[in-house]
Amino acid sequence: MADLAPVAARAHCKGASRFQACGCSCGVRLYACCMYTQFNAGTRDSANDSVVRSPTKNRTVPIHSTITAVPGYPSKLAVFKMPASQFWQVRCWIAGRTHRRSTKTHHLRTAQSFARQFYESLLAEHFSNTTLHAPAPSALHPIAPVCKPSQTFGAIAAQMFANEEARRQRGEFSLGSLQVMRNRLDAHILPRWAKLSPSQVDYGQLLAFAQFLSTGMSTITVSQYLVVVRKVLAHAVAIGQLTSLPSFPKIKVSTNSRGAFTPTEYWRIIRAARKLRGKPHPSGTGTLRKTYRLRQIHQHMPPDLAWAVVFMVNSFIRPSDLKTLKHRHVEVVRGQNLYLRLTLPETKKHDKPIVTLQPAVRVYEQICKHYKADGLSGADDYLFLPALQDRNYAASLLSLHFNWVLDVTGLKLGPNDQPRTLYSLRHSAITFRLLYGQGIDLLTLARNARTSVEVINNHYASTVTGEQNIGLLQSRRIRTTS
Repeated sequence: MADLAPVAARAHCKGASRFQACGCSCGVRLYACCMYTQFNAGTRDSANDSVVRSPTKNRTVPIHSTITAVPGYPSKLAVFKMPASQFWQVRCWIAGRTHRRSTKTHHLRTAQSFARQFYESLLAEHFSNTTLHAPAPSALHPIAPVCKPSQTFGAIAAQMFANEEARRQRGEFSLGSLQVMRNRLDAHILPRWAKLSPSQVDYGQLLAFAQFLSTGMSTITVSQYLVVVRKVLAHAVAIGQLTSLPSFPKIKVSTNSRGAFTPTEYWRIIRAARKLRGKPHPSGTGTLRKTYRLRQIHQHMPPDLAWAVVFMVNSFIRPSDLKTLKHRHVEVVRGQNLYLRLTLPETKKHDKPIVTLQPAVRVYEQICKHYKADGLSGADDYLFLPALQDRNYAASLLSLHFNWVLDVTGLKLGPNDQPRTLYSLRHSAITFRLLYGQGIDLLTLARNARTSVEVINNHYASTVTGEQNIGLLQSRRIRTTS
């Protein structure tokens, strides 16, 4: 019996948590504790069940009250929580076995999105294996066709999304566009059609879907949703799950370009941003924390906003460039002309350097002087809000404070009630060059702004009127006499 005691002791007190739970601190106490547990508390099995197994045997069992279905998907797909983990878990039944995975998130909606992708990838893998291992035609029936297993819309969407991910890795598709596609699949497309076969998504289904989206979305958004659906159905045609694409509803896209600021409005914005520097946001700490997740230390107007306004108008950059722009991307060129050469990361298939106007140099020098004392003006430091390593948070911070300035100045809406954002500063930069640049051509402007002539004509220059260039319209060529 004495020989069994050390074995029982090790079995009972295996692991630090159980060792501490029984109060053992040395070998003698360990031996005594285990002997007491085994021989004085009934049979050996009952003692082990009560002391060892009971606290742990239910740790991976789902908590019944947390089991949540994924909208639009079969009931065999669900997310849940269990005592052994703080994260949501996902489980589903496919091909005769249960698949489980941790979602690594505390948020239910994020966990449901993960569950959709997990389920779709399993379906895609299952159907791929089924197709690859399909039996070949026998010798007696050499021309007998091999029937392909029917796949659901959700499984085909998973394959299409995997193709888009491969395109992104090859540099053909941006990460932002891929994330937007994922969001649209999860928001409305897959909850509606994931369980259907692709042949069931016909013109009637698409028309009802377009009408549903039209209640609260713009025509551009509705058309972009239909583009994602078309990609899924086109992949279904490519793999033989659909004979042809169905007819799609015609959506007339109406664009409402962000309004540019006039020079007077531009100066009002700069003065307001400088005047509000260091002042707390009027929404209050509680609202900013709950609605915008804004930390209390960042609820005061930073000096970076006024610099960002001037910099954008004099450099043609996009708001997304504000969060990625580092000092190593900036080169001061001093020659016949004084300007900055910005060698930014590629955006929208454009990778050529951008040259700025002269006022951007002055702003850049102010930024360097301000942050040099804090040691935040190195080559790998960001220009705007360099202390924030979460650059998405930094971008949202600048956007929030810019909206505050627009509310103070009353410039949130343009003359045609179009909403204005940070992107309106880029519109202003291009519009000012069209109005006040001497002899500038659209091709040069488009290349320097990393866009196309068509986009400038259709969007950025949409607010330019003939009256604004009345001097050029009424000008005459000077004839020279020989």
